[in-house]
Amino acid sequence: MSLRNYLSRFRQPHEKRQWSASQPAMLVWALLMGVLGALATIAFYWGIHQIQLLLSGQSGSIVAVTRSWSGYERIIYPTLGGLLAGVLLWLASRLKVDTNSDYMEAVAIGDGRLSLRQGSLRILSSLSVIATGGSIGREGAMIHLAAMGASAFGRFFSFSAVQLRLLVACGAAAGVSAAYNAPIAGALFVAEIVLGSMSMHILGPLLLAAASANITMRALGFYHVMYTLPEWGYNSLAVLFFAALMGVLSGLLAPQFLRFLDLVKRLFRSTGLGLPLRLALGGLVLGLFSLFEPRVAGNGYSILDSFLQDHWVWTAVLAMLLAKILATSITVGSGAVGGVITPVMFVGGALGLLFLQLLSLFVPGIQANTALFVLLGMGSFMAAATSAPLMAILMIFEMTNSYTIILPLMLASVFAYFTSKGIAGSVMYAVTESRENDILLRYRLRTMTLAKLVSPANTVIRLDQTVQNALDMFIEYGVRFIYVVNEKNEYQGVIAHKDISSFLLSGNDLTAPLSGELVNRSYLTTLRPDMSLGEVQEHFVSFNGERLPVLSADDVPVLLGVAYKSDVLKKFNELKKSLESSSEAILNVRSRSNSLYGHNKK
Repeated sequence: MSLRNYLSRFRQPHEKRQWSASQPAMLVWALLMGVLGALATIAFYWGIHQIQLLLSGQSGSIVAVTRSWSGYERIIYPTLGGLLAGVLLWLASRLKVDTNSDYMEAVAIGDGRLSLRQGSLRILSSLSVIATGGSIGREGAMIHLAAMGASAFGRFFSFSAVQLRLLVACGAAAGVSAAYNAPIAGALFVAEIVLGSMSMHILGPLLLAAASANITMRALGFYHVMYTLPEWGYNSLAVLFFAALMGVLSGLLAPQFLRFLDLVKRLFRSTGLGLPLRLALGGLVLGLFSLFEPRVAGNGYSILDSFLQDHWVWTAVLAMLLAKILATSITVGSGAVGGVITPVMFVGGALGLLFLQLLSLFVPGIQANTALFVLLGMGSFMAAATSAPLMAILMIFEMTNSYTIILPLMLASVFAYFTSKGIAGSVMYAVTESRENDILLRYRLRTMTLAKLVSPANTVIRLDQTVQNALDMFIEYGVRFIYVVNEKNEYQGVIAHKDISSFLLSGNDLTAPLSGELVNRSYLTTLRPDMSLGEVQEHFVSFNGERLPVLSADDVPVLLGVAYKSDVLKKFNELKKSLESSSEAILNVRSRSNSLYGHNKK
């Protein structure tokens, strides 16, 4: 039997059996996505080490490898790495695909389909930058690789769009879990940032995928605590107050850091260089930086570890912070694809250490809490930058296995989040801003009143006009009702087409003024401009026509215009589309298991 025939037979059970797409089965698929996500992360690490071995004959920490290079190699390797990365991204942009290129978009607003060709080129591009010392995080490519594997799995077995989105979300959660050895934070990363939902129907599969990834990493010998801390603690309530201050500081500065990254991106684009040359230029500048300070290479993990373990004077911390911010902005600004969570944590950790050293001038003895304030800075800065405080709290906890950090970190992260939101700063992930705009749109649609949908009324006649005038208006507009007002535009009622027809058949005089027997107030329900769209829709449901009159709320109502059923339905359709493209589309899977997890009928 050929491989193609075997695979075809293997995929048939999912297409034909209801159970394979049921909710319990999705939990099993989530566990499998965790294993795939861990293997994807290990494969990316392997790729980094292979490139390092090729370039220098050794592998390990990016900073250690960079230090082993000669001055010439520190310049040429990042430059060539950037050039290759740019070529790969250019090739990816030339591909004509009808799928998403970003896993966040695929999960949050897409159908879960990720382009394998485009995604592979982008991952190789990220690998090229990272392995040659780019100052950018590894987690972005690792998460995308895990999500891409989940998407390929789901598409192979013909999962529906809703199922596929959840499957890709599980892959992304597994990628975060494996990259940071933080399973709970991995699940919350996707739930809080990408989906914006904490529903257990979503969070449950994400937790299983993240846990499965962590177990796989442990089983294969790749698990380790990210940051091993010295023995420490705090015994003063003043530390909690200072933690809140640290949060406010992070909330003020995190948006500025993100704005600076955007500024450097615009500066690189203004050069007019193509993507390969921009990335090569970024690598060249970074290489020149590394001649003076090799530690600017990589994502900053080794320096953070040193902040936690060693003694640093404030001048050295400040110099390293500025150098790393410039290095990261150059790498990101040139167009490199990768993550920025670890660089964000580095900036926060350095700020926390500087904040502590400043406090120590006024509060003797607080210097003993060095590790605490570095971690507070890391967590609070990440909470402000990502708009995900819960994820930030649990990630720091899982990366240190230190329960002592939880209480002050909660204060710092929450204060950072609300401070950042209060100043309307930049957001780290576009999907977060898109979801917030989506929520605002839905709120506006739900609270919109009819006043904004009132159109002028063309078929209006005054009481002092004749029956002939009314007949001419019926002939011209072809409507069922004409609205009648007095000289003050006060609403009197309507004339129905059927009534004027009966009037004519009775042989009445057409030149006679409109009589009371023709004007009727009971035919149509009238609307008010302060009605909500929901109330208006209820009136249109029981009305066969296209329009209804809108009157003022005065004792003697004035005719303001008309409301068209099509305009109301158009607004409700906008709301429906907004809901379908959001994470709410995959909520309530238990009550909707037949439609969401059921078999794809063809």
